[in-house]
Amino acid sequence: MKAIKNKNIAIVGGGPGGLTLARLLQMNGPTVKVYERDANKDKRVQGATLDLHEESGLKALEVAGLMEAFNANYRPGADRLRVTDKSGTIVLDEHGAEGGSYNRPEIDRGPLRKILLESLQPDTVVWDSQFVSLSEHDDTIKLGFKNGTVAYADIVIAADGANSKIRPYITPIKPFYAGISVIEGAVYNSEANSPQIHQLLNGGKIFAMGDEKTLIVSSKGDGSLVFYAGLKTAETWLQDSGIDFKNKAEVFAWFKQEFTGWSNIWDELFVNAEPVFIPRPQYCMPLDQTWDALPNLTMLGDAAHLMPPYAGEGVNMAMLDALELAGCLLNDDYANVHDAIAAYEKQMRARASETAVVTLEQTKSLHSADGLKNLVAMFRLEE
Repeated sequence: MKAIKNKNIAIVGGGPGGLTLARLLQMNGPTVKVYERDANKDKRVQGATLDLHEESGLKALEVAGLMEAFNANYRPGADRLRVTDKSGTIVLDEHGAEGGSYNRPEIDRGPLRKILLESLQPDTVVWDSQFVSLSEHDDTIKLGFKNGTVAYADIVIAADGANSKIRPYITPIKPFYAGISVIEGAVYNSEANSPQIHQLLNGGKIFAMGDEKTLIVSSKGDGSLVFYAGLKTAETWLQDSGIDFKNKAEVFAWFKQEFTGWSNIWDELFVNAEPVFIPRPQYCMPLDQTWDALPNLTMLGDAAHLMPPYAGEGVNMAMLDALELAGCLLNDDYANVHDAIAAYEKQMRARASETAVVTLEQTKSLHSADGLKNLVAMFRLEE
């Protein structure tokens, strides 16, 4: 690790990728700080449960020495899937399959973050640190935050997600619209507030498909569920729709109009959801993106290679990025940080491009006229 010896490393973003990188680096001695915009560690973590893959997310946890903690916190059976048509009729059912089909164990985001946070040295994470500026300062990088504080580092890694504010300092390349928009919602205490869907979920996942649309529902260990309604839209749909996504009645009216012909069973998701929905237009980085490596600044996860979520690779790729970046920074074969970053970025871009091709194909397939048939065929092929 001669390239990073005695260097201060700043990671901007405390998601799974950033925290995994911090853990892997700290295990080998470097000084690391993670700057996270959340106010504190107890902020509720949004989003669906995560399925970690052997070759990426689980591999990173294994190298980080955290598999024992993972095994104590993952949710057996949460990877089991039911695929239904728009009426709620089950056409593929993994429940009853011994151990699930794909060896991709599920863990909620909150417990995963807790595992990673507790693996770090005290005060590694600096909370309430929303990044606003970056500048060269003598031989270091100066980071400015919304709360008025500043920090200095020799190396900065952007792990700040899909809307990364650091990425533009590395490359002007922007993502393109993938043709799909998603509305995310959550129902707390789903057993009481969404009983039909809760029963259909049975502690796992639902993929409901029809009319070139998708409705994906995931159970969570805290008794809640999260759902994603996806459909083809124009890129400007969000601005043009005029929908107030804090108004449940407006969002429900949109769902009934756009998902005409879908069973009323799905209504309870929208009627009993939390009042704030999250619209998520889906973007993807160009498959041939490239840039010249910088000597002290790089990125991982969605900041580097944003893509739609339909292949389930997002968190896994971010954690594998962390593993590969740590490996390069700690590798004595590289004479300096610039060479280590260049090697990491070259392999990261190639790997991300291959995954993005598959992800875009899957996104298109799921939102096609044959989406239901295609998905069932894919799962049966992989069994």
